[in-house]
Amino acid sequence: MDTNRTMGGCSSSLSVRKKRTLPKPPKAHPFRKRLTIPHQFRRHYDRGDLPVRVMHGAKRKLEFREDIQKLDYHHYLPLFFDGLRDKREPYKFIAEQGVYKLIEEAEGRIVPCVPQIVIPIKEALNTRDPEVLCRVLRILQRLAKCDLVGEALVPYYRQLLPVLNLFSNVRRGTGDEIDYGQRKNNDLGELIQNTLEIFEQYGGPDAFINIKYMVPTYESCQ
Repeated sequence: MDTNRTMGGCSSSLSVRKKRTLPKPPKAHPFRKRLTIPHQFRRHYDRGDLPVRVMHGAKRKLEFREDIQKLDYHHYLPLFFDGLRDKREPYKFIAEQGVYKLIEEAEGRIVPCVPQIVIPIKEALNTRDPEVLCRVLRILQRLAKCDLVGEALVPYYRQLLPVLNLFSNVRRGTGDEIDYGQRKNNDLGELIQNTLEIFEQYGGPDAFINIKYMVPTYESCQ
């Protein structure tokens, strides 16, 4: 038996084994957009199920064909929130303006609907699309200021705040795709900061500690 040949073969086999490397783990890409199409909202609008019409003129506006006070908020409010993550027209305009009008005319009808609207809000935030995030944050600020809604949102911070924590340090001039503020005059980081402050102001005594738990860098504004 040729010992040298045998040893040489073992040595060669060991060197091959040493060269083998484990595959690199996949990158998380935390800021990558994760768009999903709000099929439910589009389907209802395309079928004519939404009691709205777009008025075209010097300034485009949305009108409700029915008395808002008589609408079933448990049905329509989550539906319009579902459309907030849509970036196509006219769905984008109708969903955003519809939400604002429903909030303005709510008169205490939003609090019972909070568990239902949290799901579409979370889905919109999870798109991680700066344009969608800015739109939703402005609506959250308005929503939290409604009677008792700010406090009703506190139990749902675990669903709503993780994405805000992720983008909380985004500022203008970052030079990457998440710098939406340079083009649209919206600073995502500032919008998040303002939203958290409004949550604290209108969320009651337990708001700050719950915000701090989900966004450790947040400091009280009071």
